[in-house]
Formats: sequence, structure tokens, C-alpha cells
Amino acid sequence: MAKYDFRAPRLFVNAPLAAAQEVVLAPDQAHYLRQVMRLANGAETLVFNGRDGEWLARLSPSGKRGAVLQPQKQIRLQPETFGPIYAFAPLKQARLDYMVQKAVEMGASRLSPVLTQFTQVNRMNMDRMRANAIEAAEQCGILVLPEIDELMSFEKWLAAQPASSRIVFCDEDGAEKSPVEELRGAKAEELSVLVGPEGGFSESERRALLARGNVIRLSLGPRILRADTAAVAALALVQAVCGDWR
Repeated sequence: MAKYDFRAPRLFVNAPLAAAQEVVLAPDQAHYLRQVMRLANGAETLVFNGRDGEWLARLSPSGKRGAVLQPQKQIRLQPETFGPIYAFAPLKQARLDYMVQKAVEMGASRLSPVLTQFTQVNRMNMDRMRANAIEAAEQCGILVLPEIDELMSFEKWLAAQPASSRIVFCDEDGAEKSPVEELRGAKAEELSVLVGPEGGFSESERRALLARGNVIRLSLGPRILRADTAAVAALALVQAVCGDWR
């Protein structure tokens, strides 16, 4: 039997959660629970805020169309964050939506968009990124929402990496060594996984990464992957070898 009830409605709120502390829902959230999910007054739902664990709450009306949640009891404690950082070149919107959702599902602790030389998209809708991250967390039972950085240049991002951190450099031109062996001994929470744009990294960017040291140059196999697919492949490898299942 599954440890988690995925059938229960689940909602993210940006408010403190504690017993008997009423949470006023935003209009779109009230509409979702009352009109879309058709929850009656007194119905139970799960609620989380990324800080106070997960709570079982009851739905109550507020005015003609509003609603509030009344937390009853905490059912899961807030876990610590142990996932890798995921750094990526921005993509066109539909594929970016997919990539953000999957990175959250795979346990990324931070999302860092990086503007590389061959990046084709240089503007991002940060509110939409956050909405996609929240939606993925709501649907997948996740309690920890990743931090989302503002877009920065490759040079600025690389310079900001602490000397002690390790970068998993996903490079289609890398030698086809076993990724399991390359990652063995690392810890996911100490890694920044970097995936480039569709055109790959420039030679100057490769040189800068490899000159830095403390870099794991990782091939994702003999086939060229689309950037959003590479996100899933790279994070799955990291979590399998040195993250969730180590």
C-alpha cells in the first residue's frame, strides 16, 4: 500500500500553518476547492507552505465565494533539503514548464537559469516558473519548494560557485564513461547539475568549466538529448547514485 494518499486534494499556501490558525485562501484557490473540486463545507484537504510540514485542514466558507482552511493536525514534519542544485539554459515556454516541473519532482533544491553563449531564450517569466514549481509540489506530495534564482550570465554564475562545491557538467562532447562511476562518492546536496542549451556549450565555456577544477564532466549517453529530457536524465542519475537512494 502506498505511504501517501495521492487522492486527497492538496494545496500550497503562503501563510503560517499551526493548529487553530485560520488560513484565508486566495480567490483562485477558493474557486479551485469549491467549484472545481466540488468540496463541501467541512471537507478535509491537505495543505503545506514549504516551512511547517503538511497539515490536515477543514474547509469553511468566507463570504459568498471565499473560503478559509482551518488546520486540524500536522501529519508530516517539514524535511530538510538535501537535493542538488539544477542550473540550466532557459528554454522556450512549453518546454521550460515541463523542465521546471520535472526538476521539482526529481528533488532539485534550487533552480538556477543561466544565460550561455548559445542560449536562444534570454527572458523568463519568473512568476510562471514559480507557479509550475508549486503545481508539481502539490501533485507529487513534495513539501520542500526549491529556491528559484533570477537569470544570470554563465560567467556570473560560474564565478558565484563556492570553491568547495562540485559542478556536474553535462556535456554531449564528454567521454562516454560510466556516469555511475563518475558520480560515486559525491553527495547530491553538494552538487550543482549544469545542463546547457540545445546548441550545447561553447568552447570557451567548456574551457572555463574544466579550468575551475572540482568538476564532474558527465556524458548522458550516446544519443543527443533535448535539454528538457537531459534534466530528467541527469537528475535521475544524481539521485540514484548519490542522492535519494544512496
